[in-house]
Amino acid sequence: MQPATPAFFAAAWLLPLGVGAAALVTPWAAWGLMLGVQIALALLERVPALQASPAAAPAAPAFRWVLRAHVLWQAALLALGLAIATDPAHSTAAILALGLGVGGVAGSQGITFAHELGHARSRGDRALAWLLMGSVLYAHFMVEHYRGHHARAATRADPASARAGESLWRFLPRTLAGSLASAWRLERQQLRQRRRGWRRSPLLWATLAQALGLAALAAWLGPRALLFWGVQAVYAVFLLEAINYIEHYGLQRAERGGRPEPFGLQHAWNADHRATNALIANLQRHSDHHMHAWKPYETLEPLPGPQLPTGYAGCLFLASVPPLWFRAMAPRLQQQAVIL
Repeated sequence: MQPATPAFFAAAWLLPLGVGAAALVTPWAAWGLMLGVQIALALLERVPALQASPAAAPAAPAFRWVLRAHVLWQAALLALGLAIATDPAHSTAAILALGLGVGGVAGSQGITFAHELGHARSRGDRALAWLLMGSVLYAHFMVEHYRGHHARAATRADPASARAGESLWRFLPRTLAGSLASAWRLERQQLRQRRRGWRRSPLLWATLAQALGLAALAAWLGPRALLFWGVQAVYAVFLLEAINYIEHYGLQRAERGGRPEPFGLQHAWNADHRATNALIANLQRHSDHHMHAWKPYETLEPLPGPQLPTGYAGCLFLASVPPLWFRAMAPRLQQQAVIL
């Protein structure tokens, strides 16, 4: 199979542009298009001919610009959403639908691309990652994910790793509270190690910026704008944590001398479905990402680690109904236990 090209991943731009165009027709169309894309991806993941993404490509600047451009598309989409939400012609229900449509983009792509930019060595890219995470009121991800999750993934100490038999709905409150607490704890530890005060904390300033931004929205544009922003942020974070639930569900690293064993390909669930990978920058090649965290997304390989029953889009629907999820995952977990 030929290596991926930047154009393959630039197809992701069609989602924010499409949701924006739909929102101009009616807020309900924005939500309908986003839901339709999620369903279409889940169905495409079942097509054998589309279950293999292009091969890994050599790193190149053009791939990075695919992610950077998304920052502009998402900023424009959020601005459009605010303009539509503050139009008194639209009902509260329509604002909720609009928030779900825009939040679908911010969660499936904005957070995914922020995650990738945050792993970059460029300070500019990491700044863009902070902006994207701040737009969904989840800036503490920028501390917890890189300093916490990558060190503790697939262990019981990691709030973002789901345990066997734990439903998505039980996982969500645990990870939301645990990730927030862990981020502030890690930030405090780093400031102490570097002998810096809280005035030097990016997390503190980002959190204050989030709060001031919400206050400005309420004062300048009113409660309708605040409702839209809150809904898109909540749905985006739900998508993030639902994917976290899927990525390491039931997998656990063994303890050796009181420390977890090195992360291996058997400690993350993988999928390699073409359409979904094109939209979320190869995130489904998750074992390779954890084993080589600084590898650019276009260079990730589809390793023969634990395989999901379908891609992330289909697994989101399965995980939302715990009996279906447990039924699909139990034999796969059992197989992993036999292999280990």
